[in-house]
Amino acid sequence: MKSKNILFAILLCFLSFSTKALPKKGNKEGIIKVACVGNSVTYGYGLQNRDRDAYPVRLQQMLGEGYEVSNFGHSGATLLYKGHRPYINLPEFHQALNFKPDWVVIHLGLNDTDPRNWPDWKEEFIPNYRALIDSFRTVNPEARILVCKMTPIFDRHSRFQSGTRDWHAQIQKAIEQVAQGADAQLIDLYTPLHSRPDLFPDALHPNPEGAQILARTVYSALTGDYGGLQLPPVYSSGMVLPRNEHLLIEGRADARRRIKAVLSQEGKIVEESGTFTRADGSWAIELPHMKAGGPYTLTFTATPLNPDHYRHFYYPEKYPFLLKNLTKAEAQTLTIDSLYFGDLWLASGQSNMELRVDQCNTLDQDLADAKRLAGRLHLYNMPARARTDAVEWDDSVLRYTNELRHMDFQGWKFASPETVRNFSAVAFNFARVLCDSLPDIPIGIICNAVGGSTTESWIDRSTLEWEFPNILRDWRNGDFGQAWARGRMNQNIAHALDKESPAYNPLQRHPYDPAYLFEAAIAPLGHLPIRGVIWYQGESNAHNIEVHERLFRLLEHSWREFFARRWNCEFQKKPSLPFYIVQLSSLPRPSWPAFRDSQRRLADELTDTWMAVSSDLGDPSDVHYRTKRPVGERLALQALRHTYGHSLESEGPTLDYSLAAQDNTVVLRFNHADGLTCTKGFEIAASDGLFYPANIKIEGNKIHLSSPQVKNPASVRYGWSGFTDADLHNAQGLPASTFCSSTQFYGKGFNILNK
Repeated sequence: MKSKNILFAILLCFLSFSTKALPKKGNKEGIIKVACVGNSVTYGYGLQNRDRDAYPVRLQQMLGEGYEVSNFGHSGATLLYKGHRPYINLPEFHQALNFKPDWVVIHLGLNDTDPRNWPDWKEEFIPNYRALIDSFRTVNPEARILVCKMTPIFDRHSRFQSGTRDWHAQIQKAIEQVAQGADAQLIDLYTPLHSRPDLFPDALHPNPEGAQILARTVYSALTGDYGGLQLPPVYSSGMVLPRNEHLLIEGRADARRRIKAVLSQEGKIVEESGTFTRADGSWAIELPHMKAGGPYTLTFTATPLNPDHYRHFYYPEKYPFLLKNLTKAEAQTLTIDSLYFGDLWLASGQSNMELRVDQCNTLDQDLADAKRLAGRLHLYNMPARARTDAVEWDDSVLRYTNELRHMDFQGWKFASPETVRNFSAVAFNFARVLCDSLPDIPIGIICNAVGGSTTESWIDRSTLEWEFPNILRDWRNGDFGQAWARGRMNQNIAHALDKESPAYNPLQRHPYDPAYLFEAAIAPLGHLPIRGVIWYQGESNAHNIEVHERLFRLLEHSWREFFARRWNCEFQKKPSLPFYIVQLSSLPRPSWPAFRDSQRRLADELTDTWMAVSSDLGDPSDVHYRTKRPVGERLALQALRHTYGHSLESEGPTLDYSLAAQDNTVVLRFNHADGLTCTKGFEIAASDGLFYPANIKIEGNKIHLSSPQVKNPASVRYGWSGFTDADLHNAQGLPASTFCSSTQFYGKGFNILNK
């Protein structure tokens, strides 16, 4: 109470003090005055023509007649009263109060991340913010207050890792508390821009395109116009939704709309659900448990609420024209026809996952299977709109890549010889086996693989900012990315890197960029309730095993967090999203044996992660070997066993333990070892680390290894060459993984040793 009294006294002084208020258009009845309060982002710092491009100017253009928008931004302003440049001490604050705005949009906090401010005075942030809001409500008790979550600060900022990243996140939470406590509307300026670092030349201030996005976001919050009824693009006719579980479908619509969902079959209503849009246009609607089957029709309708619902918030007595605009919209409808309930899978990775059925050596067989599965298997293809071949992209490709429109959302299609030809061979054959093994369950599979893509490109930006920020900074010229991938990227975007080019953009995006493919290919899926992931990638990260081990853990965490996200805490917690990965095949590249072994260890260590071996299928002269049918089948065997609980063999022989004996023989015991066969591929070494080919003797589930050149063997390895002809299989024909194991010998007899 004391702080409010002090504020009021200060406020009276401000109002009595002669200030240079900005010119007004006039005091015509019904004009809504909008004050944009903020720092350099509001002011338009860094824009060559801020009088044209600053977000308040763009906002005025969008709102049009009936509104007067004024820019009260000041560069460097802090919200904190004890900050290095308090907004309340600046002339723009006085001018904003004299403006007596009807609507106040406040975007402050970025400069409070300065080490001079937040560490010492953070406890005063919320009281100071509330006092600032009260000052506007004092000059206009009916003022509508909109509080903005801050725009992003990117990793290129000089203080990003020394405190700015952490303090920015803390201030965002404080702003949410302010909005809730002050009964103010919250505008999220962070999310629409966080995926667009290319729009922030200095990592802090948006360029004209960024200011346009900023203006559009504020416009939507002010007017409730979010572009009408929308669903994520994969929610379309022919899709598969999960069976036997509660579903929460998320979408957007204009604010203050009633959303209704009607599920019907053959014209009969099966279920009806309803909800309302939130202030930010988001909505979520529940569907009940549905048994496998279909087809169904799912219709969504958005209708305006009764005008009385607007009365308090928009003061229609004062602004009758606005009420008319808000209620004149007609109902909007979206319909999903041919909807089935079953199991939905996601296939991602790089070119070996992308490789099409018509590029493989089992084309005729695959097309015959596609014809047989018509009506049961649903495909959604998301190929890249421009391939990352050895070419220079033109201006249009550069532009839509920056706009995160690099993927082509081709819609749901039933499997047929025509649709399967251009679909991923691995993904199709995985789904084919599931269809044959689960004949009563519709199967849907989405493929969004991109040739040459890096692991880091598939991880969300926030995860990288907090867990691996160094990989974000200047990836194109750094050494985290593989030299080949960085070179191909530079070739594709060469036009944007040419300072003489009209398309010059040093921040040009590319699919190999860290976080890019998450933003362009995963985020648009929404929090789709997928059953699991099949993943084939690693060729573009095989140069640095240690970095890949960090990245792959982050990728799994990133996707599990994203796809498990739910609005309703009452929903039963879903099991961890399973990952079924393909180990790299055989190719004469020096780092590949160790990388394959690393993939084996990752699959063994990580939760709900299983691996399919492909090293027996490789081509010594082509990274894109053409025998993909067995890869899809091996992934499906793993899924049938671990996701569906079928009793079948899904693994090749895996090392249980190794022993050493006095007769210079290493004995290996294997699991998944019925019918072991092997003629080559093993090597052993003494403590000197020199490996020699081993003689092989099989006894049940054990293999005895020896070599006349090796006494007291200390290590054993299998399939340890880039291209290997190692042939250890079990009775099911499933191959063993590349591996390396250390051994020790103590006295007489055998000793159990580590893997």
